[in-house]
Amino acid sequence: MADFADKVVIVTGGALGMGRGACLAFAKQQAKVVAADINGEAAADLLEEIRATGEKVHAVITDVSRAEGARRVVQETVKVFGGVDILFNNVGIQPNSSYLDAEALPEEDWDRILAVNLKSYFLMAKYCIPEMKRRGGGVIINNASVQGLQSQKQVPAYAASKGGVISLTRNLALDYAEHHIRVLAVCPGSIDTPMLRDSAAFFAPNDPESAVQEWGRRHPLGRIGTPEDVANVVLFLASEKASFLTGEYVCVDGGLMAKGAWE
Repeated sequence: MADFADKVVIVTGGALGMGRGACLAFAKQQAKVVAADINGEAAADLLEEIRATGEKVHAVITDVSRAEGARRVVQETVKVFGGVDILFNNVGIQPNSSYLDAEALPEEDWDRILAVNLKSYFLMAKYCIPEMKRRGGGVIINNASVQGLQSQKQVPAYAASKGGVISLTRNLALDYAEHHIRVLAVCPGSIDTPMLRDSAAFFAPNDPESAVQEWGRRHPLGRIGTPEDVANVVLFLASEKASFLTGEYVCVDGGLMAKGAWE
């Protein structure tokens, strides 16, 4: 794996799940890590774990779906570490209350999901790109989903947001290639995160572990993924080993998309 020493990395939704896994992985490679999250307690735990290893880390507790929050993350990153080299747009929500069809889904739920899952990616790119230009280039990696490629029932806002992430990835890649900024996406399948566990408790309140195991069996590799599985791919895409990759997505899904109609 590439050495990220002295690279400055921002991870949104960095305190838990896939974001936490990416923060730990980048820190292990000696990157300077900034975790942006609204969960102050989880962020404090992450800071303690990374600082115990002697690596450099900073947290910004804010809502990156709002312009002032996204701008503050970038401003604090530049103030603390001097610039931005890598952005992992990872934050995402899929509230249990949003498992509804389009007729039943409240407009405010649609707006909130699109704001967190898609608008925040635009905002973070908007404010990071000028700093990347000043450094002579950079990498943006967007966390999409297999649900941006296919879908299950009753997730109209989530599916729309993740499809939008993939299209935004392509557009940013074209617009900023001349500035040596590569833009890529990962499309995870079911990953063992607090959000997935929360969904399992919603769908199978008497035995959530059975739901997790069933979701794992749907993947050809026979299990759900881990945050480390996603982090390994993110670090590769952010490295010089992927220097001729841009505008593309990589499925980290245990073979799920190879099945076709996975749902």
